[in-house]
Amino acid sequence: MEARDNHVLELRGEALGIINHQSSLEETFQNKTLRPILKIQNDLFIAVFINYAIKQKNVFFGLTPEKKIAYIENVIQRDIKFRNSLKGIVIGLFTVDEYNEYIQNSSNLNKRMMNMLIERLKSQIQLLEPNLYS
Repeated sequence: MEARDNHVLELRGEALGIINHQSSLEETFQNKTLRPILKIQNDLFIAVFINYAIKQKNVFFGLTPEKKIAYIENVIQRDIKFRNSLKGIVIGLFTVDEYNEYIQNSSNLNKRMMNMLIERLKSQIQLLEPNLYS
């Protein structure tokens, strides 16, 4: 198992964001674990979102930019199955130690994870079009 954890950490690279002695445990986990995973999985998140939008009758693609932003927020907050799928994409790149840390405070870390993912998708709204990632 150590070999897997070492490969995962090597793949993800360094922490993103500032970590110091004043950082909370959640903030440290966010910058050390969540941000690098969200960055490395970015293209997959875009492809997964596009696939989701297509399966939802392509409604998303006809919306104005403002309504697309609201749609992203709404769907990730309200569609439990979709949100759980997104969480799985992140959790799959945890080390065993990170997973053990995560389960101690999963509710708050899930909120951070989903909020960061929502912001990431909203900031790349121009990429959320079918055919760009197929």
